[in-house]
Amino acid sequence: MKSSMLGNGVVGILSETSNKWERRVPLTPSHCARLLNRGGRDKTGVVRIIVQPSTRRIYHDKLYEEVGCEISDDLSECGLILGIKKPRLEMILPDRAYAFFSHTHKAQKENMPLLDKILAERVTLFDYELVDGDNGKRLIAFGKFAGRAALIDLLRGLGQRYLNLGYSTPFLSLGASYMYSSLAAAKAAVISVGEEISREGLPSGICPLVFVFTGSGKGSLGAQEIFKLLPHTFVDPSKLPQIFEKARGLTQPDQASERVFEVYGCVVTCQDMVEHIDSSKVFDKADYYAHPECYKPVFHERIAPYVSVLVNCIYWEERFPRLLSTQQLQDLVRKGCPLVAISDLTCDMGGSIEIVSQTTSIDSPFFRYDAISGSYHNDMEENGVICSVVDNLPTEFAKEASEHFGGLLLQFIGSLASTADITKLPAMLNKACIAHGGALTSLYEYISCMRKSN
Repeated sequence: MKSSMLGNGVVGILSETSNKWERRVPLTPSHCARLLNRGGRDKTGVVRIIVQPSTRRIYHDKLYEEVGCEISDDLSECGLILGIKKPRLEMILPDRAYAFFSHTHKAQKENMPLLDKILAERVTLFDYELVDGDNGKRLIAFGKFAGRAALIDLLRGLGQRYLNLGYSTPFLSLGASYMYSSLAAAKAAVISVGEEISREGLPSGICPLVFVFTGSGKGSLGAQEIFKLLPHTFVDPSKLPQIFEKARGLTQPDQASERVFEVYGCVVTCQDMVEHIDSSKVFDKADYYAHPECYKPVFHERIAPYVSVLVNCIYWEERFPRLLSTQQLQDLVRKGCPLVAISDLTCDMGGSIEIVSQTTSIDSPFFRYDAISGSYHNDMEENGVICSVVDNLPTEFAKEASEHFGGLLLQFIGSLASTADITKLPAMLNKACIAHGGALTSLYEYISCMRKSN
């Protein structure tokens, strides 16, 4: 790589082109000001910041200009180029360092043309998703924003779905996340819905309304944060059958007019999803991660029969049992399970929830899966489960999400912008480098093998 380019202290910010909703930025104008106005390259590693013009970005161009950035489509002088989502292939310049969410480290088929272009152009690729600390926790991420947006949008979808099923609910008044000027405004709207549930209740025919959250990461925590704004009770997974038994009386014909004044939440982790093939063995998380082939799925038996709304946030690889297979879901529906809606934050195609075969968009966030016929539909009107699989949820809160993300990224910009030799980068950045000089780095050589096996 040309030493004059990599590590030259000139940073570029891409105009996002992945879809019309992508309004986030890797660095806000205030972040750029801190890099440019704190003593120059000697202190921050950055001498110039060139921002591609955009009329869609949440921060308009003038704000960047006012803090000393240059506005230009031409990023050819930049040694480091930052984005959120992958750029169009023709925008990738040779012999530069790029940082964005590439979604290539699991050999995702849809992004292999991107990886081929990266290798052909001898690009040094850093993936934010792979920057983690000693404890394995991600250091550059959008935190709870995906979960927050997911649950607000899911509640809105529930209102529409229940209306199609013949029930009026307070959820119907809720807007999508992007319709609110701030997270605080969105939360106020959810609180208002919660107050209406406390005051007037929900129809007994849709109750008990049980929300199950998988995992304990930021996505799950963000979704739970919004859920807690409703009148609620969290229950242990083992108590779900009792909740249903208690509520069964309200569904009898003579009790149909009764109202229910709360919703239920339940957080499940891997020990609720699988058990060892040898039933005498107690669940051990370390053993499960090391030997998943020794475990069988039990979520569909122990948890799924009681779930109304499933919010899926677990990390999954093909070596693990699925959370819910297509066959398991079809069997559950035939037995009359109450599942109405799924929000899959993982967006893994054919992954932990096997029926997930497509992503959805912010303006059309749901598809309907009819388990009886095995068919997919783009409406909410007939039989089936509605599913939301939006892969850019944080952009619904574009300003606050960018402030959060850029604040985390800021600490790494100096090293990325001023270091020509990647072996001299901090370990967590070195570990996040997928490709360099036309080849996969040693940590990611396995991608070639995965591509061949796929």
